[in-house]
Amino acid sequence: LVTARERVAACGTCGALTEVQPCALCTHPSRDATQLCVVERALDVLSLEKSGTFHGHYHVLGGKLSPLNGIGPEDLRIASLEARVPAEGVREVILALGSDVEGDATSHYLAKRLAAPGVRVTRLAQGLPAGSGLEYADDLTLSRALEGRREVP
Repeated sequence: LVTARERVAACGTCGALTEVQPCALCTHPSRDATQLCVVERALDVLSLEKSGTFHGHYHVLGGKLSPLNGIGPEDLRIASLEARVPAEGVREVILALGSDVEGDATSHYLAKRLAAPGVRVTRLAQGLPAGSGLEYADDLTLSRALEGRREVP
């Protein structure tokens, strides 16, 4: 357990947990680099991977905006997300955040910040339980949510 804790760290590119830098998800040649799925926590990457539906790249924010808890944009990995989109030629950003108040606020904030010609910003379809995280959703629910994503107004 101690060895695993020493060897596992956040990927410097996406923020997923890994033993190598960058992680296998970032370097795998068959993944679609034009799609970037933004999640709250590294655990959410595992949930989406388990669904087998998404084949693009990931970006772990490290939380959600929560002014009441003192969490602002500077406390999350938003600056690195904004840099990745043009640098990596991303054409679609999928916001896979929870459907609670903070998740909604974070999604709208990111949609405004990432709006650019040639970049589509979508959000997972509803159907995920309100107020809960991705780790509680089954594979079918996650698959349908990814397939039914839509533009963020």
